[in-house]
Amino acid sequence: MTQQWRQRFSDLVAGNHSLTGDPVDAGARLIVWDPDGTEVFRAALARHHRVEDEDEPEQVLWIRPLVGGEDNGGGYLFNLNATRRRSLTCARGTLVDDGVEIDLTSGQRARIEPADGPELEQLIHWDDFTNRLTPDEDAELKRLDADSWHGRYA
Repeated sequence: MTQQWRQRFSDLVAGNHSLTGDPVDAGARLIVWDPDGTEVFRAALARHHRVEDEDEPEQVLWIRPLVGGEDNGGGYLFNLNATRRRSLTCARGTLVDDGVEIDLTSGQRARIEPADGPELEQLIHWDDFTNRLTPDEDAELKRLDADSWHGRYA
């Protein structure tokens, strides 16, 4: 079962659930709730992730929530120190409806589901922004192995 929710998670983040077959038309959002059911976070997710501790009961998912960003007149820009990697330490994941729910070791609950509305719009801005990155910059972002960014867009 672990493999099924992880595969669905990967497909959502990559946009592999698009009705048109084009991943640019789809993507994922993250919603996090406190134990009392209060929503505490919501954001689109960049199209990459990394899994740590794959063979352990508690797995760490590295993701990049898309926060901030603004149109500077010449296109949408993100500060890559603000839009940095985050981790979700998963105690258990399950398939639900069209998404994945994850029980976090913090006691919170997270849901990764298809993005729509403002989150899908934010993801489209991110795609346009990352098209301006050099191949080296893009590869560095996708590795999800640094907590800060040095260089352009910092």
